[in-house]
Parts: sequence; C-alpha cells; structure tokens
Amino acid sequence: MRIASARVVVCSPGRNFVTLKIETDEGVTGVGDATLNGREMAVAAYLTEHVIPALIGRDPARIEDTWQYLYRGAYWRRGPVTMSAIAAVDTALWDIKGKVAGLPVYQLLGGRSREGVTVYGHANGTSVPSLLESVARFVEQGYRAVRIQASPPGMTDIYGISTAPIYEPASSAIPSETIWSTPAYLDFIPSIFAAVRAEFGPSLRLTHDVHHRLTPIEAARLGRALEPYALTWLEDPVPAESQEAYRLIRQHTTTPLAVGEVFNSIWDASTLISEQLIDYIRATVVHAGGITHLRRVFDLAALHHVRTGSHGATDLSPVCMSAALHLDLAIPNFGLQEYMPHSAETDAVFPHGYRFEAGYLHPSEEPGLGVDIDEAEAARYPYRAASLPVARLEDGTMHNW
Repeated sequence: MRIASARVVVCSPGRNFVTLKIETDEGVTGVGDATLNGREMAVAAYLTEHVIPALIGRDPARIEDTWQYLYRGAYWRRGPVTMSAIAAVDTALWDIKGKVAGLPVYQLLGGRSREGVTVYGHANGTSVPSLLESVARFVEQGYRAVRIQASPPGMTDIYGISTAPIYEPASSAIPSETIWSTPAYLDFIPSIFAAVRAEFGPSLRLTHDVHHRLTPIEAARLGRALEPYALTWLEDPVPAESQEAYRLIRQHTTTPLAVGEVFNSIWDASTLISEQLIDYIRATVVHAGGITHLRRVFDLAALHHVRTGSHGATDLSPVCMSAALHLDLAIPNFGLQEYMPHSAETDAVFPHGYRFEAGYLHPSEEPGLGVDIDEAEAARYPYRAASLPVARLEDGTMHNW
C-alpha cells in the first residue's frame, strides 16, 4: 500500500478549518486537522507546496518514519506552522492504520485506560449572577468540571466572555482591540470563585484561564488568593515563553498550574515537566505534531506526576477532537479534556462518531478515528479571513492576548 494522493481542504462553517485528506492506492483514506487559528493559510500553503509532494509513494504504515522524515528533513524545524502540518499528516496516517487494522485508534495505542474521557465546559458571565446561571446549565447537562470566566466591572470584550451560543474570538480580517486592567482583574477573580463554591459546593472541579496576562509575582498572588477554592488548575498565568516564571510562582502558591496550548514540541515543555513546575500539560494533537509526538509529551509527563489537559476549543476541528479522545482514553496520566461543542454547520462538515454523555466524551468505536470531512458540504463554506483580537492596557500599551 502506498500514498497515492493528498489534498488540503480549507472551509469556514462558522469559523475556518484546515483539513488534510490522504488517500492510498487501495482506496483507504485518512484525515488530519491542520487548523492554526488566524494563520490557516500559512499551514495550507506549507502542506500544499512542501509536504504533500514528499508524501506521494510513501508507505502509510510507516508513521514514525514519516514523522521523523518531515521533522528532521526540514532544516527549519518546529514552530506552529510546521508542527501543525506534521500533525495533520501524522493524524491522517493513524486514521488509515486504524481502518486497515479494523480497530479504533485507541486500541492501537494500548487500549482503554478508563471508561470515558472527563471533559470540562466553559461557563462565563458578564456578572456574578450570569456566571452562576451559566455554571448551573453545565451542571444540569452532567458536566463534572467547569472553567470559570467572568468580566470584572468596567471591562468588556475580554477573552473568554461571550453571550453567543458558539464562542469564536477570531472575527474581522484585521485584529480587533480590547482593553485590559490587571488591578481590576486581580481584585475581582477571587470573588467569583467564592460565589461558585458557595452555590455549587466542593465537588465540582473548577479551572480558570488567565490567558498569559500576568507577571510572575501577580500570578503568584492570584494563585494564593484562589487556594481556598481548590481549583483543579490555574491556566496560562504568565506568557508561555517565560518558563523561569513558574519557579517563582511555585514558591508562593499550591494552586495547581496548567500550561501548553501554544506549545509545539516536547522541547517546549521538557523543563516545566521534568522539574515539576506544572501540574497539567495542555498541548494538543494539531499544534504539537500529531498523535505520535503528543504521546511522547504525555509519556514524559507521566514520569513526573504531570497529568494531561489538552486544549479543545472550537478552533480545533472535530478531527482533532476525535484524535485527542483516542489518546485521552489510552494514556495512564489523563487529567481533563477541554470540550466546546461545535456548531451544527461544523458538525455537518465533519461527521463523527464521538459523543457526550453524563460529563464524559466517548470516542467512536469505528475503525480509525471515526471522523471524516464531507467535501461537498465543506465547499458551501469558503474561507474567510479572520484574526484573533489584540489587547492593550488602559493607557494604550500593547499587552498579551
């Protein structure tokens, strides 16, 4: 069996997705997600111009060798564009291998380590009462874990807060601008966790995303203030480039820390993991080199008491979500899986067999990943340029988004 063809499909059923579809000379196909939010066409070009020509004629069963070929064979390594392209190939090849074997991918990864994948939903509000209403809706649906985000008084349009049914921060072709106040944020956030714990008790697992907005000492202060509310994790408290910062944060708080959704490789995470400076690694299949490479990251994490918490927002297609669930189900050190349901339009473009039930996601039992792309349906939603926002402080200084 050989790879006969491969093509990139870019579509926008409510938001942009980049999908790679590989076909063998025996008619077996596999799909991989290559979406990089706000930079989709860069990955599409990398795949079309550089990767696909090198795939034709290769043995699709040689997944590890193909990964090394695409990684080591490019002098300019790593980075989100390269690693998202490699991830798409890797994921598609796992899909093909599962179909050839007649098994779901998680069986090829060692089989089940658990019965279901615990997921967390996104509760948010523009006030404490609206936040509590949002949390209640997730609890009623059976969620056992919820991410908590709310707008501090006087701040609007900040990350993670939306009244729309489907949250999508990427909008206009030119980035929109938002205003951020760290003092207002630090003063407000502990109060929302106090309110949620008072309303829902100690058993509901709670997380919070800082989104890289703080300095190390500010993050330490926040972590300490949140200790009474027993968070499962505090996510991305400082910019991911500042790995030394996590040593300082660790000195001041026992609130668990999570980081990694912008990481692309095991080298991005190795110090944080090996020195136990974090508690959860949030790298994801599409941005960290596919199932093959993310499994390496997770295996390293398992040696150092670090659990997984893969990114799973709607900027990842159902192809990536399905791949993540197969990996989540198999690994021994799974923690939590982020889950934001896609729109009906997206689900129609990407028919899939995974399902939500009583707080858990369950991957498909079909051979392979159990997901595909309906190319005729995808053609109804052409690409539209969309960029993520930027943030400025109140005096106009650029800040981290």
